[in-house]
Amino acid sequence: MSASAATGAAEAPLRVAFFSDAFPERNGTGAYYHDLLPQLAPGLAGLAMFQPSDQPPRPLLSIAMPGDPNQRLEGPPLRRISRRMGELRPDVVVVVTPGLYGLLGAWYARRRGLPLVAAFHTDFERLARLYWPPLARWLVNAVVGTANRLICRRASRVLINNAGLTDAVRAYGATRVQVVGTPLPGEFLERPRRAIPGRLARVCFAGRLAPEKNVDLVIEAAKTLPAVEFVIGGEGPLRETLEKQAAGLGNVHFTGWLDRSALIDLIDSSSLLLLPSRFETFGSIALEAMVRGRPALVSTAAGIHDWPSLRPGLVPFTPGESLADCLRSLQAYGPGRWEQLERRCHAAAVALNAATTAEWHSLIESVAGNDYGETA
Repeated sequence: MSASAATGAAEAPLRVAFFSDAFPERNGTGAYYHDLLPQLAPGLAGLAMFQPSDQPPRPLLSIAMPGDPNQRLEGPPLRRISRRMGELRPDVVVVVTPGLYGLLGAWYARRRGLPLVAAFHTDFERLARLYWPPLARWLVNAVVGTANRLICRRASRVLINNAGLTDAVRAYGATRVQVVGTPLPGEFLERPRRAIPGRLARVCFAGRLAPEKNVDLVIEAAKTLPAVEFVIGGEGPLRETLEKQAAGLGNVHFTGWLDRSALIDLIDSSSLLLLPSRFETFGSIALEAMVRGRPALVSTAAGIHDWPSLRPGLVPFTPGESLADCLRSLQAYGPGRWEQLERRCHAAAVALNAATTAEWHSLIESVAGNDYGETA
């Protein structure tokens, strides 16, 4: 492509196809693009997301993932996707998972000679160590690793949301790596906020009730701090186990799965969000809490700590520390300190969301214009 043609391609409104194996809003990856695409759309000529759906007709292939039947691997509807891709005529293909949808997107990009962008959101090999016995773990890692290598080697750009993932994607063959931010849901940005309580009386956890989330630490802290209310929102394979651990504790409440509106209500009624995970690629729920003006106590194993602009709203928690002791230190804060945290949290989260949307537009334009310079 000539320099003038490349410039023209970058300047013209572009059309982008996204491929993801994650259900919308079902997990962090699904939520990321559910939040991002409406903010990208006004600056593009067209976009489409191809991903599994709960709507009929159901796919012929649908397999529950081990350890969590709410997560499924599904086969893409090839004819429907082919027809929609023919209508869209994308300039760029973005693949965000190494499953069947992601591989289809990579194949389509190669077949049509289109630039391919890959996003690496989940370290499946680390998750496999939590969920599967050795033989199954080897098989899962072999399959997922092969898919990741295929996608990363063919991608014009591989995106990560914390710099700590750089070595992992380079090991898969990525040569051009870019760190990008995380978007926020429109409702979290637009809905009027409630003032933060002036003391630490209610805290919340929201997310999958799964081994990597360390929710048992929340219950242990509740045993030590009976005057603080602990609300646990979400579903997952450990819910029954956690409810048994919390039996008899009057200050622990489980809400089950929450839609976005109910999640905002939960955050707004709390002084603090808890995310004591063993690891988090980013930790989007902490950013969502911040835009509502709530600080987040987040494990130092979460990638969100790699973003200096967000640190004013984060309380670092080192796995192995006492969660109860961390909360006791926050109980000493007066109303003025909480109000200061509220302002800082909101401003930092809004700024990152705006920068993330602008960065996505820029990288799509540069990839479409064959600007393949290495960025990380």
